[in-house]
Amino acid sequence: MIKEFTLVFAALYGGLAIIFGAFGAHALKKIFNQEQLTSFETGVKYQMYHAIVLLIIGVQFPLVNTLEVFMVWLFILGTFLFSFSIYGLCITSAKGNKIKALGPITPLGGLLLVAGWGCMLIYFLSYGKLL
Repeated sequence: MIKEFTLVFAALYGGLAIIFGAFGAHALKKIFNQEQLTSFETGVKYQMYHAIVLLIIGVQFPLVNTLEVFMVWLFILGTFLFSFSIYGLCITSAKGNKIKALGPITPLGGLLLVAGWGCMLIYFLSYGKLL
């Protein structure tokens, strides 16, 4: 079940990254300043990177132990918090009503992504028989 869940989020995040990237490049380009556009693009890039990571995990990892499942959750939640808070900050800022509460959410999402990569490192060192 966790494999399917991981692959669904990989596809969801990947598809949305394409949509948001196109939306940012065309529709939002008219209302965003350069800084907002760059930030929005960062959110899209990180979303796509982690969609690909989730796809690889869902296909290549057995996803049978707690570390692997925890890693999946870190990537899913981290991607959501990081990228979607950036989208929200950019859009609300461009409309002149920036939701400042979203500001601290972005680094929290980034921290979860780093923790996901840390879990992957631990996995490779422990289960990948690299030690």
